[in-house]
Amino acid sequence: MKKLVTLGEIVVEIMAQERGHGFRSPVTLRGPFPSGAPAIFIDQAGKLGQPCGMIACVGDDDFGWLNIERLRADGVDVSAIAVDRDRVTGSAFVRYRDNGERDFVFNIRYSAAGQVALTDAARALLAECGHFHVMGSSLFSARVIDAAKQAVTLVRQNGGTISFDPNIRKEMLHPEMQDALGWMLRHCDVFLPSGSELTLLTTATTEQAAIKEILALGVTCIVAKRGAEGSSYHDRDRVLHVLGFRVEEIDPTGAGDCFGATFVTCRMRGLSVEQCLRYANASGARAVCMRGPMEGASTFAELDAFIAASEGPSHEH
Repeated sequence: MKKLVTLGEIVVEIMAQERGHGFRSPVTLRGPFPSGAPAIFIDQAGKLGQPCGMIACVGDDDFGWLNIERLRADGVDVSAIAVDRDRVTGSAFVRYRDNGERDFVFNIRYSAAGQVALTDAARALLAECGHFHVMGSSLFSARVIDAAKQAVTLVRQNGGTISFDPNIRKEMLHPEMQDALGWMLRHCDVFLPSGSELTLLTTATTEQAAIKEILALGVTCIVAKRGAEGSSYHDRDRVLHVLGFRVEEIDPTGAGDCFGATFVTCRMRGLSVEQCLRYANASGARAVCMRGPMEGASTFAELDAFIAASEGPSHEH
């Protein structure tokens, strides 16, 4: 099987124990946890046994090695993760509000994560790539945007396919990123938005009009993540909705990344769209049941057991 590859930020996540607003007073912290949206994505793919790898950069510190060791242990090819001796590994401090929303303090742009580039090791990994995944959160600087665009072009030239998850954080969005998000939308095969992201990059303001506009760009399919409500698949010929699973949410971080990795992995293995959505819904649901971004990543055996215990119906039209 050809590899599933992604590129972008690797960080540690440190979370406030108490709920509240921001970090303007001392709070008890928990962590560090290995994290970063593309890192969570590729870790989930590795847990599913999918040949996969990541292009990234970390500092030569405990936070960086924590991530490398975790990814390697879960089956990810870490040969293209560079170690920068002059910069620290990126970080994300997060605090949950009572309503479930989150406040972040990021150190990514000026950390080792900002040094992601297409090294010789990265190009060697891309030569084995059958599908490349882009996270919008990774498009935080001109350097990383350029690397991601080059990777998309190389994979396309080799006959590979592209998926794109906007994964936008309000704390990170700026005009340069907005332009890069639009470019990725025009060059992807599979678009994986969550909630309001469906209309964020279109002139259309309604969901149905946005779907029509996006498919007209040449995108093969749209997979809309709807949290506890499940997910929807849209292409030029059909719409398929698969209901989600009811679970007690402990930590939503990484659920969408696990969903996307599971959907893409299942499609690469030739499963039906309905099977892909059911596995992806289960993956996202299991992810929110664990505290920590990667702690809820699942194997196929774990997903099968979860689905068997509580399976949601689906309907097509």
